[in-house]
Amino acid sequence: MKRIISLLVVFAALWFLAACGEKSQEDVIEDLDKTLDELTGYKAEAEMTLQTGEEPQVYQVEVWYKHPSSYRVALSNDENEPSQIILRNEEGVFVLTPALNKSFRFQSDWPENNSQVYLYESLINDILMDPERSFSATEDHYVFQTNTNYSNKNLNQQEVMLNKKDLTPASVKIMDVDLKVLVQLEFTHFEMNAQFEDGDFDMDRNMTGAQLNMNVPALAEEEEEEAEAFPVLYPMYEPQGTGYPKVEEVETENGTRVIISYDGEQPFTLIQQKSQFVEASTPMDVSQGDPVDLGFTYGAMMKDGDTTSISWTYNGTDFFLTSKDLSQEDMIAIATSVYGTEEK
Repeated sequence: MKRIISLLVVFAALWFLAACGEKSQEDVIEDLDKTLDELTGYKAEAEMTLQTGEEPQVYQVEVWYKHPSSYRVALSNDENEPSQIILRNEEGVFVLTPALNKSFRFQSDWPENNSQVYLYESLINDILMDPERSFSATEDHYVFQTNTNYSNKNLNQQEVMLNKKDLTPASVKIMDVDLKVLVQLEFTHFEMNAQFEDGDFDMDRNMTGAQLNMNVPALAEEEEEEAEAFPVLYPMYEPQGTGYPKVEEVETENGTRVIISYDGEQPFTLIQQKSQFVEASTPMDVSQGDPVDLGFTYGAMMKDGDTTSISWTYNGTDFFLTSKDLSQEDMIAIATSVYGTEEK
């Protein structure tokens, strides 16, 4: 009997020591705060799946960050050919579309104004700043669920999974108010405190490098040869009070332009036209605007008096959304819902 009691005491002690070895939420928060203070930069690769359309859309994401404010985010459908690059350096914020030789320059505080699903420091800040966060632990991960501050207000909550070993990101799930997963990010590579070369965040170098990899002159020649009509896309989201769309086709020197006008209490206009290769590579300055994350691409949101507009490029088509009556949140929700939708 004494031996059994002794064994029970030993097992209880071992259990207590193991339990003491498990970090509490406060311990992990303290470690995250320290990690953020000591972060000099990182390189990350991830696979992003969007569940916001009729079919899941998968993108590859490559992220470079150098303290304090240099960023490079490359989005692509193909692992070797970035379809879009967003940069931040001392000259401003740039959105590059290498295949079209197109670029925008913003004087913006991006990415500091909203949550960013693929930026490690943004995820940490969301965790640190949310007093309502929840915390749990698995064998290999710490899991936080937090509120968010994404520009798309449908992205209401997120689950951030961190590796226990070094607190690097493992995955992120972003959900709507009903906890339906709309965006999922799986990190496949993460290098903490990475080293960078001069020019890694330079606009010209990034544009030229991406174009050399994808053979842009050949793409431009193919574009000139292709004369088929582009598919007309409609938004899946329409604000309450929006009327039935009126469609008009206008022939221009650059091809057919499709104008879809929605009337009613919440009117807006969506214009579509086949993308054109831009010969001049000088960035277009957007002084009164900001880059806006649409999930599948970055667009340019601009304000001109009472009129708000968002322009973006997707699958070889230029889109321009404009309204005098809608909020920025509604405009982003409409733009985000346009991709991958079938022609009406």
